[in-house]
Amino acid sequence: MAFIRRSNPVSRRHLLRGAGVSVGLPWLGAMAGSTSAAGREVTGKALDRPPMRSAFLFMPNGVNPANWNPAATPDSDQFDWTPMLRPLSGVGDELILLENFHHPDLAGGNGHWPKVPAFLSGGHVLRTSGRDMDTGCTSIDQWMAQRIGHKTPLPTLELGVDSAYTGVDNVGGGFTRIYGSHIAWRDRHTPVPNEIVPQLAFDRLFRGVRSTPVSGLNPNHRAVWESMRRDETSVLDAVREDARLFSKRLGREDRGKLDEYLESVRSVERRIESSRKPKARWINEGDLGIQRPGPGIPDSHVEHVRLMMDIMVLAFWTDTTRIATFMMGNAQTGRNFSFIDGVKGSFHGLSHHRNEESTLRQYEAIGTWHIEQVAYLIDRMRNLGEGDGTLLDHCMVMFGSTLRDGNKHDTENLPLLFFGGGSAGIRRGRRLTAAQPTPLCNLFLSMAHNMGIDEQRFSTSTGPLDLA
Repeated sequence: MAFIRRSNPVSRRHLLRGAGVSVGLPWLGAMAGSTSAAGREVTGKALDRPPMRSAFLFMPNGVNPANWNPAATPDSDQFDWTPMLRPLSGVGDELILLENFHHPDLAGGNGHWPKVPAFLSGGHVLRTSGRDMDTGCTSIDQWMAQRIGHKTPLPTLELGVDSAYTGVDNVGGGFTRIYGSHIAWRDRHTPVPNEIVPQLAFDRLFRGVRSTPVSGLNPNHRAVWESMRRDETSVLDAVREDARLFSKRLGREDRGKLDEYLESVRSVERRIESSRKPKARWINEGDLGIQRPGPGIPDSHVEHVRLMMDIMVLAFWTDTTRIATFMMGNAQTGRNFSFIDGVKGSFHGLSHHRNEESTLRQYEAIGTWHIEQVAYLIDRMRNLGEGDGTLLDHCMVMFGSTLRDGNKHDTENLPLLFFGGGSAGIRRGRRLTAAQPTPLCNLFLSMAHNMGIDEQRFSTSTGPLDLA
């Protein structure tokens, strides 16, 4: 390990200092040899045009490939509706069917667990029981938020329907089950929890940054919060020189930990700055008619999913956030889908269909049900006027899975759909088939560009995808 020598350990009480400010440190390996003791957002002026938003929807367990991809149509980007895609026929003019995209670092990966966090990160996921999780890269939603999340009261909104898993799946290769519960990763080691209770997700939209309880922050972040309340000086700017000198004393691994920690402090600063000097917001007139949900989780899974989708629409409509994720199920979800006609069992169980006709038919029915819910969301968004277009014109929505066929755990030619983005000149109503296996991160990079983020690379991207 690249720690500093134990003969010169760093005290656990070490502080970064500067201009009357001090910042504590996280635990570092270099401390191993030490024996020392241990509201509501105020709206700013209105924007002159609606902002672009991004939504990422995840479905576990893959699809039935035979009834997903349409037959090839040489010299044409049009397609006929396959059984699984038919629910989208009413919103087909807003759809791009993406084909021949993958995450190159998923090749040969075990089962389900490492594929879920890679959905939005594209990284190589480390096999671990949980002590040293590593997804290889920050997820695209959090990467975007680090650059533009300060412009809205909530940098991102993470939604789901399943409680997070715990423990280790020794049958599935010794991976921590935490991997299967999160597609949003603040950094390559830190998952962002999903909100699965509709009422709590709804309430987040209307609880401003100022109401964040100081007592709920970690002690070092609490000090940042209180300091920023008193003084507009950036804490990190004040200790920048001391941090630079201190970093030189550390090994590579500890320098990485320090950088991640300081970035988390910076994110707190951005939130506070946003609360004091709110950015321009897009203001929509009217009422969506979305009422505050009741407590708890609905008995009906259909109602649960659609409530979460409605809350996402409300978050975009009110410009409370411009980046959202929705997990329509965790890896290997044991949810029983017997409420669908002809289905008797769980999504994961039926995904191992072994090409048996009866099982395959039920597996496909569950996947098709998920497509029906996506059609509901897209129809909702395109029927909401916004500016000189619709809400969907100013949103990019990606839906997909990191498995093609749940029985084979195949990761090539992933089942992927893209909707919206008309105001950015994105051409919809077509299939987009890459000439050769192409990193999905190319799409993420293009989405980032349409969000106003001027970066040349994200994770395994080789260049932006041409969506015009």
